Amino acid sequence: MSFKTLADAPGVGDPHGRRRPGNRLGALRRAPHTGLTAVLVVVVVATVLRTDAFATDTNVINILRQVSVTAVIAAGLTLLMTAGGMDFSMGSNVSVTTALGAQLLSHGHSTVLTVVATIALATAIGLVNGLVVTFTNVAPFVVTLATATLLDGVALLVLDSVSVSIGTRMFSLGNDTFLGIPWLLLLAVLVLVATALVMRFTVFGRDAYAIGGNEHVARLSGIDVTARKLTLYALTGALSGLAGLMLLSRLGSSSPGTGGLSLQLTAVAAVVIGGTSLAGGRGTVTGTALGVVLLGVVANALNLLQVSSNYQPVSVGGVLLVAAVANEFHRARSARN
Repeated sequence: MSFKTLADAPGVGDPHGRRRPGNRLGALRRAPHTGLTAVLVVVVVATVLRTDAFATDTNVINILRQVSVTAVIAAGLTLLMTAGGMDFSMGSNVSVTTALGAQLLSHGHSTVLTVVATIALATAIGLVNGLVVTFTNVAPFVVTLATATLLDGVALLVLDSVSVSIGTRMFSLGNDTFLGIPWLLLLAVLVLVATALVMRFTVFGRDAYAIGGNEHVARLSGIDVTARKLTLYALTGALSGLAGLMLLSRLGSSSPGTGGLSLQLTAVAAVVIGGTSLAGGRGTVTGTALGVVLLGVVANALNLLQVSSNYQPVSVGGVLLVAAVANEFHRARSARN
């Protein structure tokens, strides 16, 4: 007769059913976005210890306003990158729509017309990107980078290379608060929550994950990949238009250089830092939101500590590189397991 030794059930063998510290530590490491959250906490604590101005209500609200525009762009980019796409023209799309909105408002056109026209233009730009990417099979990076260069030139033409002020038009959206919360932040949170719900609970969101995981298999499973990709690129365009209006309302004017590549790189960095795979098939809005906040806090901390503004793109680029490498190691480790 032989006997088999059964493994202890969870909690059995430990006094009072307590888990071992090692198990708790392992569970903590496996929790989503633990490392990103830890980095954010460290940056906040370090900045608070260095300057008293950081934790003030005025500064916190300022940070939230600043990151709101980036958050809207990053939300659309998260969904697109999860499906294996990429749009490097969103920041330049913001430049064009901001310039168009400023010209319309400064010439006396209504706010409603301005909102409709700018978002329609931005959506059309995104759709054109989607058409070129889908029907030519040119790499999305190449297509959208070319579009970004073109749009930067169009923005200069629309502005005639001068700043255009909108006065007090749309001032409330960009500067007022509701119960102490900036309207821009409320709008950004609404976009982030809607994107998260779409990715988590809808067929469209599940299709995006499937396309990013393996586009060929997604086609074989009956997913209309072409329609999904066109919709995704049009959606990123529409969100770029919304972000452009938000930025215009906060600044009160449009100038050459508003938006553009710097805004785009910040959004891409936030999405990658948040854990969205550059290869597609994996991404979360929660991680993106944390990445947006982290980059906003870092930029604000550099300003408060009177560090040269030249170091801000250096910090964004460095964080993006580290995040991309870390995500690749995480992907490889997940594949082995």
